[in-house]
Amino acid sequence: MNRLTLLSLLILTFSLSVNAQNKKKKDTEAIKNMCGCFEITFNFAETFNYSKDSLYKPSKIKIAQGLEWAQLVEDKKNKISIQHLLQVGTPSNSYIIKHWRQDWLYENSNFYMFNGDNTWNFVTKQKSQIKKQWTQKVYQVDDSPRYEGSGTWVHVDGKSYWENTTDAPLPRREYTKRSDYNITKRGNRHEITSQGWIHDQNNSKVIREVGKADVLLAKEKGYNTYIKVANSKCQASIDWWKSHQSKWQLVRNKWKDVYGRNQNLALEEKVDNKLLYKYLFSDEMTAENEINKTIESFVKK
Repeated sequence: MNRLTLLSLLILTFSLSVNAQNKKKKDTEAIKNMCGCFEITFNFAETFNYSKDSLYKPSKIKIAQGLEWAQLVEDKKNKISIQHLLQVGTPSNSYIIKHWRQDWLYENSNFYMFNGDNTWNFVTKQKSQIKKQWTQKVYQVDDSPRYEGSGTWVHVDGKSYWENTTDAPLPRREYTKRSDYNITKRGNRHEITSQGWIHDQNNSKVIREVGKADVLLAKEKGYNTYIKVANSKCQASIDWWKSHQSKWQLVRNKWKDVYGRNQNLALEEKVDNKLLYKYLFSDEMTAENEINKTIESFVKK
């Protein structure tokens, strides 16, 4: 190999490395743009149904609005964690509800894939399958698993977006009202806009039974907008998190231990006829050993 060829290869390698670093920087900036104070609007409508039951009734159109604070919890080289807090009432008289959490992991290979009946299958992907991709892991209000999937952030024509389709439990607006399906196949698109961001969804309502092919019951459109507003509007949420973050760090630590077992996970729906989040939301539950014991009681052996 002559010197000119070697130099060309070195320049190419350096150029590719710089481009990869610049791409990852754009990815992290897009993810962190989902932090802040937002006026949110949730829109859901069932679009098509495939039921053979002539008496089938589709879900009603759901439109809801609110104020949400998205708090940056972790900002590491290959991990960004964002905790959402729902703020109800007026800025001067607010009630805070710990909402969902999203973790973003770069080139993550370990997954907990939802499979119905409060179970998640542990799956490992090869490096080639997740190269330059980001995994979004979404957690319930009690930091138990919800759904996750991997995809590539795309930056083109002035747009930044990420897409993935994955299986998930029924959303809260559905599981208290519907029992005719047990899987939501979520088609997620997160797009950053000049005003904030959009969570665009094309979902399928699926019936899954062991030993049988999945049955498509209906399809659903979701279009949720997050319009960024002054952080001062979410001051009550900011203050709430400052006084509660240490407790929820303990909760995340325990779940990290559970997830680190790298095996299929099945959770009890209730223990002593009580949901997990009702235990953890109690102001009286602050001790680490009590938190650990409570979470462990929901993990099926």
